[in-house]
Amino acid sequence: MTTENTQYEHQPVMLEEVLDMWFSQSEGFYVDGTFGRGGHSRALLARLDDNGRLAGIDRDPQAIAAGQELAASDSRFHMVANRFDCLPQVVEQAGRPIDGLLLDLGVSSPQLDDAARGFSFLRDGPLDMRMDPTQGESVAEWLSHAAEKDIANVLYRYGEERKSRWIAKRICDTRKEQPITRTLQLANLIESVLGRNEQGKHPATRSFQALRIHINGELDALNQVLEQSLETLAIGGRLAIISFHSLEDRIVKLFIRDHSGRAPKGRGGLPLGNEMPQRLEPVGKAMRASKAELKVNVRSRSAVLRVAEKVA
Repeated sequence: MTTENTQYEHQPVMLEEVLDMWFSQSEGFYVDGTFGRGGHSRALLARLDDNGRLAGIDRDPQAIAAGQELAASDSRFHMVANRFDCLPQVVEQAGRPIDGLLLDLGVSSPQLDDAARGFSFLRDGPLDMRMDPTQGESVAEWLSHAAEKDIANVLYRYGEERKSRWIAKRICDTRKEQPITRTLQLANLIESVLGRNEQGKHPATRSFQALRIHINGELDALNQVLEQSLETLAIGGRLAIISFHSLEDRIVKLFIRDHSGRAPKGRGGLPLGNEMPQRLEPVGKAMRASKAELKVNVRSRSAVLRVAEKVA
């Protein structure tokens, strides 16, 4: 049985690649916007000198507890209990701009592996999916009252689920008879609609992703923090973002492109009228996990790392 005190193994994704491209100065001020269990943070602290500082941000209670424990043992580290789009407050408290911001997007291994959190359809648990279980509605609560068209829109927009209307209708028909409150209950419902057509991929994958993104406002937070990074990064500071699905990566890719003076031109190479001054410069190309990492951490298979440096 899973308990709140269970310790889950967590392997930080693309650790060496992140440190090599994100870290630049041992006395700098860094922000790990998605602290999780602190894998990236602990590795960075090993490279900082006594003058270096690192702030970790997370809204998951277990992650916050892990961060507070680290802060108690290392005075260079400070834990912030918040959503990662709180950079202005973090910078104000630190009294200095950020030399490196890391975002490891999506859900962490400990969250997925804990059935009580309701993120995964591989184990039965309450249909929750909130990053912070003390705030807002759970997925079960939202599905109990949301309009059929709203459910369909969420599944299509955030999960790119082509049969979103079919699933939404089945959800609304089912909830008339019984509430949908368990992860396996929802997963089985989706499978009954879609069948098992994709080899190696559960039919509920896209829908669970969509519901998690919606209930936590993840893409709104991502758009906010990207804009905040332009004002809170120091000149020469670096933004490193690990994405795990196309929606997140597309947002990051276009943000870096548009603020790097690489927005598409119109006919004859003329600006389209919405060009922005260059404030970022891409650092290398998008990177994926190595074959060696894939062998030991299967969850890194969809990870994409993009890095940009603030130049103005």
